[in-house]
Amino acid sequence: MSSFNPIIQDKKIDSKIVVSLERISEAFRVLLWDESKKNSLSPIQIQILIFLLFHSKDHCKVSYLAKEFNMTKATISDSIKALHRKELIKKESDTKDTRSYTISLTNKGMVIARQSSIFTKPLEKTLESMDSTKKEVILDGLLNLIASLNKAEVITIQRMCTTCNNYLFSNNSHYCKLLELELKTNELRIDCPEHAIKEL
Repeated sequence: MSSFNPIIQDKKIDSKIVVSLERISEAFRVLLWDESKKNSLSPIQIQILIFLLFHSKDHCKVSYLAKEFNMTKATISDSIKALHRKELIKKESDTKDTRSYTISLTNKGMVIARQSSIFTKPLEKTLESMDSTKKEVILDGLLNLIASLNKAEVITIQRMCTTCNNYLFSNNSHYCKLLELELKTNELRIDCPEHAIKEL
């Protein structure tokens, strides 16, 4: 039974949540598409530029980007070639492995990445007026949903607290072993530079 069927939605809150998430993802797609048109780039090319702007060199390789965006290496490679032609990125060969290279932004690429990185402002503005307790409930629910989708292998890399080896949840409290600190829900990270994949 489809969640997109209004009759099913009336009977199941799960279906209402699924369709609500689809509507929000549609808003994200529209904003990203508008941003990409401004710069004559594809949506994934904009996402790659933004990723390169904020992440360390060891994450800026084709194989990592493919996992990050749940795409094939060939698809990412095509986008990298297009960005390279437009002089928005540069490639630095790996001294240990000549087949591998690290990708970084050129000055021109950095300007576009910085401008594009705020394309979600309209979404953030709508959240600003929301009660902080409601926002924490939404964040907690989304973190759990993302972790479950990651566990089910629907989505890949997640550098968030709940998938980190340094994270503990005990007595209804979040704790980071690395920071040696109890975390409030609004302090949980979605994209942590110190993320260490949870050992099974």
